[in-house]
Amino acid sequence: MLFFQSLISGILTGGIYALAAMGMSLVFGVMNISNFAHGDLMMLGMYMAYYLFTLLNIDPFLSLVLIMPAAFVFGYAIEKTMINRVIGHPSENQILLTVGLGLIMGNTALLAFTSDPKILTTSYSSSSFNLPGDISVSIPMLLSFLVTCLLTAVLYLFLSTTRTGMALRATSQNREAAQLMGIDVSRMSAIAFGIGTLLAASAGALIAQTYYIDPFAGHTFLLKSFTICVLGGLGSVIGAGVGGIVIGVVEAMSAAYLSSEWKDVVVFVLFLAILLLRPRGLFGRKGEQ
Repeated sequence: MLFFQSLISGILTGGIYALAAMGMSLVFGVMNISNFAHGDLMMLGMYMAYYLFTLLNIDPFLSLVLIMPAAFVFGYAIEKTMINRVIGHPSENQILLTVGLGLIMGNTALLAFTSDPKILTTSYSSSSFNLPGDISVSIPMLLSFLVTCLLTAVLYLFLSTTRTGMALRATSQNREAAQLMGIDVSRMSAIAFGIGTLLAASAGALIAQTYYIDPFAGHTFLLKSFTICVLGGLGSVIGAGVGGIVIGVVEAMSAAYLSSEWKDVVVFVLFLAILLLRPRGLFGRKGEQ
């Protein structure tokens, strides 16, 4: 039963990884920018969920109603005031800007919240139920997975059925052609970064119940998000979703059959293998949704 226990745990955790990676992949697809501040945006979502719960007693899942619009506005403003200025410039400038933004957010959080790790504990944080075969399922992780599925479905419908979503897809496929067709690609970039920030903050809020919260908590998730995006194919939202589940399962299996110390090693070996053997990822070229 160890296999099935690890499989279920990996799928539940991988769903949250996928949510974070979809935001990064969308930003890369539309803007062709690797966002190195993505992990710090997740960290902000973790702190927002923590303080909304501890100060206002708002349940972490209900707090998403406040976190998501705030995160979108924050991301939209960052893109309009800073990142928009380096689009079309050498990639080194883009990398340095997003790294700098991440450092500012991380160190600001360090000054504001100190380095002491915080724990978000609700009345159901340790709750679980058993499936046949004595397989335990964590209720917070299951709820997080279900919320992730809902947000993923909404994102898919938004991209495939709305005018703005189709404009985002067109911009990701060919920015110059989209501009010639009358699409405001600058606005699309701001919307994409806003949605990417929304997804990152949401993932941070969802995972805050199972991870320690500190100013540098997002760094690990930044590396995992990159790994997932490379695995699924940079720019592919569907690829990020599948890649997140794969990475979650690989981590869980590695921890179960090797040790918890080896799980990150196995994930990054997989990352290097994908780069060497299939650089475009599982879902092909950049820009596919």
